[in-house]
Amino acid sequence: MARETPAGGGWSSGAGRLAQGMSAYGLIVRMWVRSTLAYRASFVMMTVGNFAACALDFVAIMLMFSQIDALGGFSLPEVAFLYGTSGVALGLADLLLGSMERLGRRVRDGTLDVLLLRPAPVFAQVAADRFALRRLGRITQALLVLGWSVSRLDVEWTAGRVLMVPLMVLCGAAIFGAVFTTGAAFQFWAQDAAEVQNSFTYGGNALLQYPPTVFAKDLVRGVTFLVPLAFVNWLPALRLLGRDDPLGLPGWADFLGPGVAVLMCAGAALAWRRGLRAYRSTGS
Repeated sequence: MARETPAGGGWSSGAGRLAQGMSAYGLIVRMWVRSTLAYRASFVMMTVGNFAACALDFVAIMLMFSQIDALGGFSLPEVAFLYGTSGVALGLADLLLGSMERLGRRVRDGTLDVLLLRPAPVFAQVAADRFALRRLGRITQALLVLGWSVSRLDVEWTAGRVLMVPLMVLCGAAIFGAVFTTGAAFQFWAQDAAEVQNSFTYGGNALLQYPPTVFAKDLVRGVTFLVPLAFVNWLPALRLLGRDDPLGLPGWADFLGPGVAVLMCAGAALAWRRGLRAYRSTGS
């Protein structure tokens, strides 16, 4: 059966495989987008519903602040900044790679074999499968909250601080994407681990919406050193907002987001390749 195996050729072959994967991903995404827009009323309703469902999380935060002035020492705009950066990062990763959670079902019913026989990278096919444009609702809602928070923060916006915001979002999306991919790779062995994956992606997003100061230090350590979701927004946000790190990490740790994202993506790619090589069709 066809496999994604590394070939010789160094950088040129690697760049060729990447270009092939991106091309296949784009073609599949365009197919699903055309299919979605063929029923525009349904698409609009589902997008609005996705927007409203995500907005309820922030409504709960606003209701909380109607009774208190600060949460863990953070004001409403500061919590909204955490909410917005985490929400946009997860939204981008969910839009681009959210379909990875269906891999376990394909492994169980054997439909992954069909993807292995096609002349396109399996990862691109799985990631683009059933591309859900309605997930733009989550991104839009989080962007609105982020924009509101930025306009209310008591921060002197220098060029460096302005640049930190999109960098946080992009690095956060890469980190969440690595978690999506690693969770999907684990399903080659577990075959039904979508909920475990969701606990780290959607569950991690729910955690990062609130200040680290409201959680036990052991939990903050776990989210920093074991599954480093703290680099999505907690650590860079503490630097931007002028807040102290509850773990007392050195100041340079706040800038490790890009490096952590690269390492996690590399680890996720390795896990994916090993998982795919271990696949032996149904019953494995």
